[in-house]
Amino acid sequence: MNKSVLVVAPHADDETLGCGGTILRFVEEGYNVHWLLITGMSEDSGFSQAQIKKRDEEILRVSEAYQFSSVHQLNFPPAQLETIAKGELIGAVCQVIGTVEPEQVFTVYRNDAHSDHEIVFDVITSATKTFRYPFVKKVYAYETISETDFGMKPEDGGFRPNVFINIDKYLDRKLDILEIFESEVGVFPFPRSRKALDALASIRGVQAGTSAAEAFILLKEVL
Repeated sequence: MNKSVLVVAPHADDETLGCGGTILRFVEEGYNVHWLLITGMSEDSGFSQAQIKKRDEEILRVSEAYQFSSVHQLNFPPAQLETIAKGELIGAVCQVIGTVEPEQVFTVYRNDAHSDHEIVFDVITSATKTFRYPFVKKVYAYETISETDFGMKPEDGGFRPNVFINIDKYLDRKLDILEIFESEVGVFPFPRSRKALDALASIRGVQAGTSAAEAFILLKEVL
């Protein structure tokens, strides 16, 4: 059985917001979980050396906390993915998928408010075509509080999950890891806050008949 999982994050912290508890659970259950970061801070994209150093330290601490099997950083400019040729993005992602050979892939929801999320969703859709990578058996979209809940596209029916993963045992650790990203976390009612994530886990838990859960849309499954 292939127990390789790839978690795709447009920005560092998306993986924790959307599936931090699931990552912790999968690792404990013996899965090899890999982290793919699409964007990264650089001076060219407007960040100071101090900001870049701090984010590098945060990524290292988070990767150690999750015990990722590998971390892949593509370092495309954040909030500027629309300036990159789609083929270049797909090629970079395909290299990682070809290396990791994941059975399961987790990515962001296409109709999030952040333009990077829409682009990353489309790239992952292309990069996980069955004829290209037949070892990919499941593709999921996760929700990212502060982006998914602020999507306002009239044609979007909203995030309607059909898969729920029990994270009762892992919620507190997920929230602790979130707080490593100091610049991304705020005080409630800021959406990227401990209280907000706890509340969302409770709501998803109610839907799943458990105390805490994370929710996903199953996009593809090959049996």
